[in-house]
Amino acid sequence: MKLTYFVTILPALVAAQEQEAKNVYGQPLQPCSSDGMALSGYTRSGYCVNKDDDLGSHHICIDVSSTSGGNFCKVTRQPDWCSSTMPCHEGSGLCPVQDWCVCQWAFASYIHNAGGCNHIQNIKCDAVNMHALEAYKRDGRYQEAYKCISQKCGLSSVQVEI
Repeated sequence: MKLTYFVTILPALVAAQEQEAKNVYGQPLQPCSSDGMALSGYTRSGYCVNKDDDLGSHHICIDVSSTSGGNFCKVTRQPDWCSSTMPCHEGSGLCPVQDWCVCQWAFASYIHNAGGCNHIQNIKCDAVNMHALEAYKRDGRYQEAYKCISQKCGLSSVQVEI
């Protein structure tokens, strides 16, 4: 009975979280993935939101297909899922991974290991969850990531009121 309840209520909880989530501009969070690309998000909803068991906090939306910067998978020494195909955002079949919600902690190391903010792949700012910016701001070890998102997304200290 409990499992049935959980499976029934989970989609509603994820949908509510998506509607309440804010992006780095303080606006409603936009989807990371879209038609023609693989369905992104830890919850595979297209949004960079998470559930309690998402220890990676997959809040940062980057275009892993962009040609600027180093390949996220290679730089972070992960298996090359960046060049793979997965179930499509809309419809059936497999689509290429393109705009993808990456772990905010891996993203911080990505910036450092790629040689700085100017050497990373494109960020989709309207789909970056404000929780990442909040976490980076709270912890001095992640100031490089905080500054990079602020720079890439055109945030001033006035706009980034957390």
